[in-house]
Amino acid sequence: MKFIRPAAALIALVVFSILTAAQTTSTNAQSVARPHPFSIVEASIADMQRAMRSGRVTSRELVRLSLERIGTYDSVLHAVLAVNSHALADAERLDRERARGLIRGPLHGIPIALKDNIQTTTMPTTGGALAFAGYVPPYEATLTENLRAAGAVIIAKTGMTELANWVASGSPTPMPTNYNSLGGFGFNPFDPRRDPRDETFDGRPALQTGGSSSGIGTNASFWAANVGTETSGSILSPSNQNMLAGIKPTVGRVSRYGVIPITADQDTPGPMARSVTDAAIMLGVLESMSPDAHDPATRTCTPPPGHSYNRYLRAGSLKGARIGIPRVFYYDRTLVAGETEPRGGLTPGQQIVMANAIAVLKANGAVVIDPANIPSVVDGHANDNFLRWNICSGVDDARGKDAGCAVGLKYGMKRDFNAWLSMLGPSAPVKTLTDLRQWNLAHVRAGTLKYGQSTLDISDEMDVERDRARYEADRAKDVRLAGTHGIDEVMASEHLDAILFPGSTGAAVSARVGYPTVIVPFGMVPNAPQTPFPAGFDAKAAPFGVSFAARACSEPRLIEIAYAFEQATKRRVPPHLQ
Repeated sequence: MKFIRPAAALIALVVFSILTAAQTTSTNAQSVARPHPFSIVEASIADMQRAMRSGRVTSRELVRLSLERIGTYDSVLHAVLAVNSHALADAERLDRERARGLIRGPLHGIPIALKDNIQTTTMPTTGGALAFAGYVPPYEATLTENLRAAGAVIIAKTGMTELANWVASGSPTPMPTNYNSLGGFGFNPFDPRRDPRDETFDGRPALQTGGSSSGIGTNASFWAANVGTETSGSILSPSNQNMLAGIKPTVGRVSRYGVIPITADQDTPGPMARSVTDAAIMLGVLESMSPDAHDPATRTCTPPPGHSYNRYLRAGSLKGARIGIPRVFYYDRTLVAGETEPRGGLTPGQQIVMANAIAVLKANGAVVIDPANIPSVVDGHANDNFLRWNICSGVDDARGKDAGCAVGLKYGMKRDFNAWLSMLGPSAPVKTLTDLRQWNLAHVRAGTLKYGQSTLDISDEMDVERDRARYEADRAKDVRLAGTHGIDEVMASEHLDAILFPGSTGAAVSARVGYPTVIVPFGMVPNAPQTPFPAGFDAKAAPFGVSFAARACSEPRLIEIAYAFEQATKRRVPPHLQ
């Protein structure tokens, strides 16, 4: 019989059951009241490690505090799809190891959460899809094994946009971010209210959470950090919306084995945390000690010395750094080649935030190149303009209507999703993408198709063999416009260390060519959608960070720059939960 996740309001009961059962096995030493109780709210990985080394707190107590916080607030935030019922036992085992002098790694005893498309054998891995409800895969993701080897306690699986937002991402009814048919909508801790507007009154949040990864629980201090995945924006967007530091790595730096895919060309896991330091620690753990035989792309980048990025956490790293400002489209509205209406640009509030960010760079010794436009964004020929080369998604980009868009994601979904299902063996709930679509159609009354499945439909009509030449041509164009005639060209011509993008706006161009980005919390801007909220609705401000992007395998330099910027500003503020 399939397990269906209980309503979000009942997560508290699940947590309560875990904590109650664990009380019978707790020792007197673990229950002793401490004179200065440790708080996990906004606590860093280093804070937690220091507290455990000094005996102020144990891993078991950290996990208990995390579970209590989940039980208190998740009925409002809907950040969790599953809780690890063995988390306290895992923490106790790590405490015993610490007592014997055995420290596995930098995450020893630290509670960490995973996006629910990352395989674990201690909790279901569902991708947020009802067809996979309760499904526990036969093996763990490589990155899950890496986290355990470093001592992490995998405490929970986070909410996400269903199948990483590749169910109904285009017309006619695009799925909102951080919605899935298994758990519903997630809510932003900075304003966890529903959207009151009539045209969007379907349960979605008034303040977007970003997607498809979820940063909600990390923002709310449910755990120390979490692992997301990105195909195009799904680490950077939720990090931006939740005022987190996030690292979208070069494709291949972190193994994708055991992660539900969209396309191997762009998919990558990456860390999301409350500071650049914690994100860097996480990245060092996620990256395997040697290339993963299951993922050939893991040979792309050379790991840092000692498999640690800590040496790049230097506060003075902005001095002399050459930072480019891509004004056209990303900062200023522009008329794109072949179009009649301008698009892009920033709101007045966002303009102020970015002007302040540029001032910080200059004040700390950075050499700001302004403008440093992306050549393919300003190209006057439509066929050579990145902004005219959209990803095929939705019924408007079905077979026969897709000549002007890139088929890479819909082709990759057919190829890689079916390959992933085959690796699950006989335990797979469905065997092909076609089976999944048919299962969804047969279970509409259970809630599978609130927004349809137009993107799955156009993916399934791809023929991996017959459409290979079209895919390869489109993939080459992706690389040319985003890389060769895009990021590569401007970085080489201006001798840049990084490009500064507002918020997560640079995600698409970096994603097409598999390049890295590090986002840092910085400002707050009005939450003022084009269709305004009704009178009397006091919308809370939205976070707005800054992103540093560059070419493949440049994470060390990006971490240096992002850390130095963070230390010069320290703008993250925690949400006030009630």
